[in-house]
Amino acid sequence: MSRFDASHDYQHVLRVLSLARHIEAKERALHPEIRYDADVVTLASLLHDVGDRKYLQDNQAAGGMVEGMLLKQGAPPELAAKVQTIVTHVSYSCEVADPMKVREVISKHPELAAVQDADRLDALGAVGIGRAFTFGATKRAEGGMARTMEHFTEKLEKLEGMMKTETGREMARLRTERLRMFRSWWEEETLVGRTVDRALTHKSD
Repeated sequence: MSRFDASHDYQHVLRVLSLARHIEAKERALHPEIRYDADVVTLASLLHDVGDRKYLQDNQAAGGMVEGMLLKQGAPPELAAKVQTIVTHVSYSCEVADPMKVREVISKHPELAAVQDADRLDALGAVGIGRAFTFGATKRAEGGMARTMEHFTEKLEKLEGMMKTETGREMARLRTERLRMFRSWWEEETLVGRTVDRALTHKSD
């Protein structure tokens, strides 16, 4: 992860781990019939960004990275395969491409729901705002801050409706409100600039 920017750094991993453990504990109490493997939640949280296509070099293949790492460290093959399956299906893009597949994996491996919700929670609220601008400056610099703000409505504000656990949905509600509040402040404070830009454009026409 040394090549990752600060939006996907070690602190992000630690926050996801903490959130996933919190969600797991809450969901165990709410739904004792669902069995969670705490070790799987921990490993999948720690490794959830390994093989992230946003940061892979052109000659790198994402498939099997996590499983290979765990096997090299002596993890049982079944555990390594399970963690790889979860990590493979954590991302937003994966779910958008095949939502039914993600649901199917969660039915077999409920740990995915905890890790996925945790990762999405870290994209919301004050931390999510900071991460969005950090990522935007690194990967979408050509669009400026306005491009990052478009990301709020294109993706971030939709995450609340994609949470899988009751705990995740409850936590996402407040964090999404913070995103929307920030966006309203942004629109208010940039109104003057947009108005002047339109006036100058109209004048040049």
